[in-house]
Amino acid sequence: MALRGWARTFANGTVVAKLEALNARHPWSHNDHFHSWILANLPERRHSALDVGCGRGELLASLAPHFATVQGADADASMRELAAQRCSGLANVTVQAGEWARTSGPFDLVTMIAVLHHLDVANALRDVRRLLAPNGKFLAVDLAVPSSLRDHAWDLASAVTNPIIGYVKHPWPNPAGKQPPPFPVRDPTQTFDELRDIVDDVMPGAEMRHHLGFRHTIAWTKR
Repeated sequence: MALRGWARTFANGTVVAKLEALNARHPWSHNDHFHSWILANLPERRHSALDVGCGRGELLASLAPHFATVQGADADASMRELAAQRCSGLANVTVQAGEWARTSGPFDLVTMIAVLHHLDVANALRDVRRLLAPNGKFLAVDLAVPSSLRDHAWDLASAVTNPIIGYVKHPWPNPAGKQPPPFPVRDPTQTFDELRDIVDDVMPGAEMRHHLGFRHTIAWTKR
């Protein structure tokens, strides 16, 4: 994250401070932004879905109309409670308290949004591969440490466009100012290329792409 570190010292940090203030006036959820990407890439067979790290349950609610059953899992008890409350009126949605990898599959879809960097990546991907049904899909959105020139270019583009996207999504200023994240967060420790090596090894043929919003996506179909 060298570029971000340099930006924080450039001009005594005034540029970054102004950008952060602007972002706080027009906030948007970088994670929720990718729900539309997931919904646009659903598998053909839609019997069962599992959202790992379901948070407050927004994605569970979005998946519910498309699958016969939807399960959510989260390590944080407060997140599970919020997800259960949000989905209380959806009979085909359940939120579990146990270890997600021990869930009895198979699933036609497994999703993770900003979760994979919290886990042992190789082991988590193997568990996903085991839980997926034939032709099932794994769709993930995550973060990585920028390392290559390409990574830094996407990082810069994300920093520049972040307030613009925020203004489009949230044109009215937020009077509350900058707020702490509503869910547990952790900085990534692996680069995009390091993750790609692991993904290629466990899920051959998976597609990884950079996106704005300091995120990348992983899409893989089990054959």
